[in-house]
Amino acid sequence: MRPVWGVVDLPTYLVGLVLIILLPGPNSMYVLTVAARQGIGRGYAAAAGVFTGDAVLMALSAGGVASLLQANPYAFDVVKYLGAGYLAWLAVGLLRAALGMLRERISAPTGEAASGAEAEAVADTGSAVAARPGRLYRRALVISLLNPKAILFFIAFFVQFVDPAYPRPWLSFLVLGAFAELASAVYLTALIVGGHRLASAFGRRRRLAAGGTSVVGLAFLGFAVKLATASAG
Repeated sequence: MRPVWGVVDLPTYLVGLVLIILLPGPNSMYVLTVAARQGIGRGYAAAAGVFTGDAVLMALSAGGVASLLQANPYAFDVVKYLGAGYLAWLAVGLLRAALGMLRERISAPTGEAASGAEAEAVADTGSAVAARPGRLYRRALVISLLNPKAILFFIAFFVQFVDPAYPRPWLSFLVLGAFAELASAVYLTALIVGGHRLASAFGRRRRLAAGGTSVVGLAFLGFAVKLATASAG
C-alpha cells in the first residue's frame, strides 16, 4: 500500500493500536477508578492527564528522545523504577482506603452509610479518591509519563509506521498521534461512563466499594511489579 502523508500501512497500525489500547493498564484503571468514585466530570479530568502524557511521549518519540531510553539502560531503569514506585504508592493508598471503609462499616452502629464518615475514610489516600480535578489530572499525567511500557510502545510500534523517506516526518507523527488520541478518547469515555454507573452501587454498599477499591489496589501493585521488571530491549 502506498504511504499517505508518510504513514506506512495505516490499516495495520489501526488494528494494532486498538488491540494495544484494549489491554488493561494503569492509565485506564486509574481513569475507571476515578469515574467510579467521583463521577464523569472528574473521570475526564483524569483522562485529560492521560491524553497529555501520551501527547508528550509522542512528541519525544518524534524528536528521537524516547529512543535514548532504549539505548541507555541506566536512564531507562530510572524511569522504570520511578514509575513502579509511584504505582506502588497509589496502590498502598487504595488499600488503606479500602481498609478504612471496612472499619467504618464495622464501627457504624446501624450498618448504614454515613456520607461524612465515608468521606473521611476515603479522603486523600494518594489514590483516585476525594481529589480535586487538577490533582487527578496531575496524577494521571505522572502515571502516563512514568510508564515504560507506554514509552516502549512509541519506540517499538509507533515509529514503525513512519516512512523514513518522507520529507515531512512531523506530519506522519501527527497523523499517527491523532489516531492514537482518538482511539484512547473513545476507550476512556466507555470506561468513564461504565465507571459512573458503578458509582451509585459503591455509594450504597460500603463493602462493595471496599472490595472494588481493594481489587484496583492489588491491580496497581501488579502493574508496579511488571514495570519494575520491564526491559528496554
